Amino acid sequence: MRRGTQEWQPQTTEKLLIIHADDFGLCHSKNRATIRAFEAGVISSASLMMPCPWVAEAVEWIKRNPNADVGLHLTLTSEWETLRWRPVAPADKVKGLLDPQGYMWRSVEAVVRHASPQEVETEIRAQIDLALQMGLKPTHLDSHMGTLYSSPQFFEVFLKVAMEYRIPPMVFSPTPEIMLMAAARGLNYREAYQRIQAAGLPTIDYLNPQYAPGETKEVHRKRLHDYLRTLKPGVNELIVHLGMDDPEGNAVSNTWRYRVQELEVLLEPEFKRVLHEQGIRLFTYRELAAMKGYKTRF
Repeated sequence: MRRGTQEWQPQTTEKLLIIHADDFGLCHSKNRATIRAFEAGVISSASLMMPCPWVAEAVEWIKRNPNADVGLHLTLTSEWETLRWRPVAPADKVKGLLDPQGYMWRSVEAVVRHASPQEVETEIRAQIDLALQMGLKPTHLDSHMGTLYSSPQFFEVFLKVAMEYRIPPMVFSPTPEIMLMAAARGLNYREAYQRIQAAGLPTIDYLNPQYAPGETKEVHRKRLHDYLRTLKPGVNELIVHLGMDDPEGNAVSNTWRYRVQELEVLLEPEFKRVLHEQGIRLFTYRELAAMKGYKTRF
């Protein structure tokens, strides 16, 4: 893939890895798992779901740990069977984001079908504003279930709002894999990347959004270790989903065993040993912005 007239290359010869925990604030169990992983040094970043019921607990921990690299997991869906949430913005301003019960839609496809770009913009601005009102300093913005990458119009809103607030969005270098993923969603990423470059936004070189519920713990462990052993030089991001084995977490998600296993594998001494053996340095969005010289809001 070309950057101007030159072949695209990773941003660094180092192996840099953001291990990123999604869904902070979803529930108390999820908070416990994310905090444990942060304090054990096995994740380097996370993002917070502002519409969710346990966000206040997560915010209090972030305020006590201001060096933690925490962004916002901008949320436009409410997918679980029994734990549901509603938009942050007034309901009458975002009617297209509401299902017949007044919750957010369960699927990305339903959001794309029913919500307008203006409603999406109204809601993500409301989520960012709430975070700022609560005293947070988000290091980045990303998208729950990838909804903001699911249509060209939503992606335009995502870039526009992120650049206006000067909070780096999760965007990517134009690898062949990213170009294929973008094309499948109808995104002209070549054109979008030109604007990303012009704005000086920091980018992720390689994304691994791995999620394989149903596999055994042994297979799960092997897959994560193999990923580390084949990591490419550049800025990499591994997305993880963590959970605790407790009644709340088990009731919220039908994939709770996978999430518990993920945390257990990360906490094993062997995981850190492989990281060290492969010369991988854990990295953050805060460091990525600094590396690119991007002047963030905070």
